[in-house]
Amino acid sequence: MKHIFKEGKSLNGPTLLLLHGTGGTENDLLPLAEIIDPDANILSVRGNVSENGMPRFFKRLAEGVFDEEDLMLRTKELYEFIDESAEEYGFDRNYVIAVGYSNGANIAGSLLFNYQDVLNGAVLHHPMVPKRGVELPDLSGVKVLITAGHNDPLCTEQESIDLEKILTENGAEVQVHWENNGHQLTRTEVEAAKEWYQNKII
Repeated sequence: MKHIFKEGKSLNGPTLLLLHGTGGTENDLLPLAEIIDPDANILSVRGNVSENGMPRFFKRLAEGVFDEEDLMLRTKELYEFIDESAEEYGFDRNYVIAVGYSNGANIAGSLLFNYQDVLNGAVLHHPMVPKRGVELPDLSGVKVLITAGHNDPLCTEQESIDLEKILTENGAEVQVHWENNGHQLTRTEVEAAKEWYQNKII
């Protein structure tokens, strides 16, 4: 997968897995990582799917309707890529924190839904529930921040509430940060992510 790896202060320290939104690239969330933790290692990935020339992490059938078969395939692909990258670059595989926005947040959520111990924590900016009616692994010890907009037309309030409930029921420690905005990612959300990260992760 096309990506950027930047070694931080220590390979034994946290590694931020950066996952962009639709139409983004592996460069998009680098400024967020700089705010959240300038000392962390960075593994920033570009989605392998193209939708009308726009990079994404998995296909969709319509706005807000995921291609679940492709989502499973791409989630496995990303999971294996993290393992391979940890081996190649030498970072601590057990200290990976995803930072995803929109489509990137959704595939980060899908990692949590499908794999045990895949992430130490996750910042999910404007996520949806990746798949409903499925059995999740035990997420005890996993810390998750969801940031959401009360007026988000793509990611409704109910999606965020449902996702929080599902993750919590399976052992994750979840915090939700609400804003009176739409789907855009705001500076105050990033500041909330920084505060959460400093309190919960490091």
